[in-house]
Amino acid sequence: MAAKAKSKSKTPSKDVDWFQALDEELERKSEELKDNVDTLKTVKREINAELIKDLWRIWIRFNKIDVLFSMEPVHSDFAIFTQFPENWSARSEFKYENVDRIRLADTTQAQNRIGDSLLIQYVHKDDAPHLQMVFEFCEGEHYYKYAGWKRTYVQYILYESPVDDIDMDSLHEILGTVVMEWYESHLRKDRNVILDFIRDGFQKGSTYSQ
Repeated sequence: MAAKAKSKSKTPSKDVDWFQALDEELERKSEELKDNVDTLKTVKREINAELIKDLWRIWIRFNKIDVLFSMEPVHSDFAIFTQFPENWSARSEFKYENVDRIRLADTTQAQNRIGDSLLIQYVHKDDAPHLQMVFEFCEGEHYYKYAGWKRTYVQYILYESPVDDIDMDSLHEILGTVVMEWYESHLRKDRNVILDFIRDGFQKGSTYSQ
């Protein structure tokens, strides 16, 4: 009969406490991630405060020509008004750093404009948070066998950058040109002014139905 293999055993290392070394590494990673989260919150707070203010001023400008937009977040969440809509101050309790999506949407029923939107959102790409600004609009309706009629929306990417490398001057320049065309399209009562500008000047992104 073959002899049973002797069980192998090792005496605990007296020089290295493996768990202590592991625990120190886990603590280091915890602190590193906490610092990254805190930094992201600070950046988002500053960027969102500026962009929400920008989009609200755009809302006011279009409202002057009787074009009604809806906005996300809604104005009652972030603003206290002394005289609506121009005189306001930020609500002290509003958490700008918690906002992941800012949206200005056209509610005009004529020319199928409902849903034409300027959307600023945070997305995760390449293991890093990115800020993305897109123009979104409905391309039409399609019938699906099991779901019925649904609208098809397409997004065009106006600006995208890692959060830690955002160029607000470039973002504002693009935003200004888009708003100018959008505004003119309403003055001319011609939706194609803004849609042709977007299609010709920017990269097509995602498409979805709802």
